Amino acid sequence: MKTHNKLSLAVLAALSSMTTPTVAWAEEAERADEERIEEITVVGRSVSYANNATSDDMFKQQANLSSVLAAVDNLPGVLINEGDTFGADDWSTSIVIRGFQVNLNEQQIGMTVDGIANGNSNYGGGAKANRYIDTENVKGVEVSQGTADIASRSHEALGGTLNFTTINPSAEQGLITSVTAGSFDASKYYVRYETGEIFKDTYAWISLSSQESSDFMQQAAENTRDHLAMKFISTVNDVSLTGYLSYDDTHEDNYQRIYGLAQYEQNPDWDQLTDEWTGVPYQDQAYRRGWSTLRENLFAYLQADFTIGQVDFMTNVYYHDNEGRGEWVPPYIVDITDDGAEGHSELIVGNTVFGGEELGQIYFVDRQGNQLSPIEGCQSSLTFPYGGAGAEYDPGCHAQGAIPVGSYRHTHYDKERFGINADAVWYTKIGDFDNTVRFGIWWEDYERGESRDWHKITNSSISVDYDNVPYWVQYDRTFPVDTLMYYVEDELDLGFARIRAGAKKFNVDIEKTDNFDSANNLAVNTDSDTLFSAGIVAPLPIEGVEVFAGYGENFAAIKDAQLERNDTDLRFIKPETADNIDVGFRYSSPGFNASVTYYNIEFNDRIQFTSNETSEGIDFLEAAAGGYKNVGGIESSGFEISADIMLTEEFSLFTSITLSESEYVATVGSSGTQYDTLDDALAAIADPENPEVSLVAIEGNTVIGTPDTMAVISLDWARDNYFAGLSTKYVDSRYLDIDNAAQVDDYIVSDFYIGGFIENIGSGAEELEVRLTVNNLFDEDYASTIAPGAFWIGAPRAVAVNARLTF
Repeated sequence: MKTHNKLSLAVLAALSSMTTPTVAWAEEAERADEERIEEITVVGRSVSYANNATSDDMFKQQANLSSVLAAVDNLPGVLINEGDTFGADDWSTSIVIRGFQVNLNEQQIGMTVDGIANGNSNYGGGAKANRYIDTENVKGVEVSQGTADIASRSHEALGGTLNFTTINPSAEQGLITSVTAGSFDASKYYVRYETGEIFKDTYAWISLSSQESSDFMQQAAENTRDHLAMKFISTVNDVSLTGYLSYDDTHEDNYQRIYGLAQYEQNPDWDQLTDEWTGVPYQDQAYRRGWSTLRENLFAYLQADFTIGQVDFMTNVYYHDNEGRGEWVPPYIVDITDDGAEGHSELIVGNTVFGGEELGQIYFVDRQGNQLSPIEGCQSSLTFPYGGAGAEYDPGCHAQGAIPVGSYRHTHYDKERFGINADAVWYTKIGDFDNTVRFGIWWEDYERGESRDWHKITNSSISVDYDNVPYWVQYDRTFPVDTLMYYVEDELDLGFARIRAGAKKFNVDIEKTDNFDSANNLAVNTDSDTLFSAGIVAPLPIEGVEVFAGYGENFAAIKDAQLERNDTDLRFIKPETADNIDVGFRYSSPGFNASVTYYNIEFNDRIQFTSNETSEGIDFLEAAAGGYKNVGGIESSGFEISADIMLTEEFSLFTSITLSESEYVATVGSSGTQYDTLDDALAAIADPENPEVSLVAIEGNTVIGTPDTMAVISLDWARDNYFAGLSTKYVDSRYLDIDNAAQVDDYIVSDFYIGGFIENIGSGAEELEVRLTVNNLFDEDYASTIAPGAFWIGAPRAVAVNARLTF
């Protein structure tokens, strides 16, 4: 921490020397008046559903090292939790909006990049917005809670959509460089070159960044991220062209979840992963550098906007390629081949087996590769992790000279997407009233591949290094998915109100091809019904005040991940649906904007995953029961309130309050069976002949991981060349289980920033900006992402200093 104190003092010294007179910040694009880009206020656009957008101050509250998700957390109804200080762990990231969630097991909130589908947000082959956009390249984020825009492109938009937009090129040539240093060995280097006008009416930028950091517990993780992006805009014969390309290469070492409050109270600063290799495979399954996520994402689109007569058209094509793997370190070798008395072929490099079933596990061998059994009657002294293990894992229960063996398990993910969007807006009249008709389509074809291979740890006694050639490829399967979404909406402006009505429909075909055994192939058609929406926006006699109301039927298709297991029974899975109602008002005036929204949601046919990971350890072979089933529904209702106020010329205040209630609407067992009462469910579970093993929802209980109350207050200040801000968020307690028997405490986290800039400093440099950011200012201990029966530890105080130089 001494280094960070020195950095902080250096920043304050630099700020105190900045006495250059105030000069207005340059417009990022001097053509803004020509483009007529609609400004989006924090409290939302004038539409018939709730929506909010980030402000510049919200991005200042987050370090440049942070992911693009972090800035959204202050908006009403939104809870972003990231287990890592700077968002460098997709495994522990979650989003909650109105009881809908994005986490390891559920993807119920849509996500788009410049309006283009992100290709699902799941861990296994999906990608959230932080894989597509660098923090410095974000123009803003608009959150459409609940009903959302009818044209939203997503398989997952049950609870609304987050649309992340990228900055446009500048009209002037320039170079922006940025260096960030932060807690936990964090650093980031960023550069963006603005080309100015390279051809007639053609502008572009290209950026490159590289960052690294470690974990906040032991500084053992090796997190790296390299990001390349470019964008151009051009006008050719009245056609506006936009192109964007990004490449992201990420290596993340994960955090582990904490199983229950007792484990957390034992040591609230440790997630039970280790920083050193012990040479004991059972203990080394918790080696942090063996818990890794590696991903590469290439994303590009080309868009054309043009007008023919009274119709505005927008069309684009896009391409996305995703590949990577997830890593774990099972404490054994899987016995695949019956080698008799010849030793185990799995220990010899090059003897790869494709498919097949495991015959058992190998823990210790002799020099000839023969499996050894533990000493009879020996009691294991291993107590870590997962409460300890049996004698077969313990080197102390084997004869001297026994050689430990273990595996490095790789799950490989890849996805290739190609899609087309086309939208049209037709401006016409019905009598004396303006009428606007919108219609469009979204078509996407993608193929996701997933395979898993097991590699022998070369020498389990000394390191995690493994043989490059696997001894077993457990499975290899491909998931082709074809999506067609089409919609139409009409909005009539009656003067005293604007009313709209629309309908859309999804046609989604999903297949699973088992590349080892065609008997496991599956196919499902997961089309939606016609989804209706309607809304009204009406100005009131009070200037600046409008009321709105909206209704929307949302849909989430069955996902390819839900077909992964070979014992999947598609009779027990059907698409999820949600009926959303928004009612509220907005007030907009110079210096004061506010909104209040009441929402009511009925979420049906919720799909839940039964995990193979428990407090007793990980089922690396996934032989235990696990899979997806419909488990009833959820009812959510509440209020979202926000206000953005200019208190003085120097001080602005933003505040938001969320009051919500999300409850299960049925008592459901893990087979999907619904019961009239909880007593009936408990009786069924107690019956030894009943296939039920657990409850997954109890009617009237609060949904796991959803707070009843959230509140934000953010005060921002700017004078001359200086700026500062303090933001504080309160999150209510949240339940860990469907019984509502255990809950994590409420928490308050504050973020602080201070900075300033100097202009015209010479040598061609136009501006130097320095900013200090402190996240979790008061070092609050809290629970971050919630999983059934478990949670991740929230990140502690983190300090980052950024210096940005513009030429």
